[in-house]
Amino acid sequence: MEKIAFLRKEIRGCTVCNDQLPFGPNPIFTLSEKARILIVGQAPGRRVHASGVPWDDASGDNLRAWMGISREVFYDSGQIGLLPMGFCYPGKAKRGSGDAPPRPECVPLWQQRAIAAMPEIALTLLVGEYAQHYHLGPAARPQLTQTVLNFQDYLPRYFPLPHPSPRNNIWQRKNSWFASEVIPVLQEKVMRVLGK
Repeated sequence: MEKIAFLRKEIRGCTVCNDQLPFGPNPIFTLSEKARILIVGQAPGRRVHASGVPWDDASGDNLRAWMGISREVFYDSGQIGLLPMGFCYPGKAKRGSGDAPPRPECVPLWQQRAIAAMPEIALTLLVGEYAQHYHLGPAARPQLTQTVLNFQDYLPRYFPLPHPSPRNNIWQRKNSWFASEVIPVLQEKVMRVLGK
């Protein structure tokens, strides 16, 4: 197994996308060989880029509420690993008001190496389409809604989720089954894996 301390240092020193990033490289992630749950997200937003803390925004607040855990547990790297598809803030999208997609260079460089360095992972939360399509491959449904609706198909290894951004509140209102059918199962799985 690759030494996780060396891998962390290598990722933090990455400058592959330097010319493509609006504020330069600032890889934001948490890896631990003891983590039991892995959260694979999209890419840090501008606020997270500034703070250097993964999921340190409204999306993170929503995700923690969905999981039913405190900030203390969420940021305990001995329990939870935080791995984005793109490690650095990619800037604003050219169209629309959201952020640009994760930089594509990160996945082949780091994704499998980071996962291999965390052998105790028992549950991986796939947050958003980028994580779902990469990790589930052809098993992912064409639409995120269908993938999340059929979350049971991917257990016990993976748990697909929509992005918890407040921008997705409309999606949650349209899909009320998410709160009533998915979140309770998510919380039960999280508690079981963490031994709570």
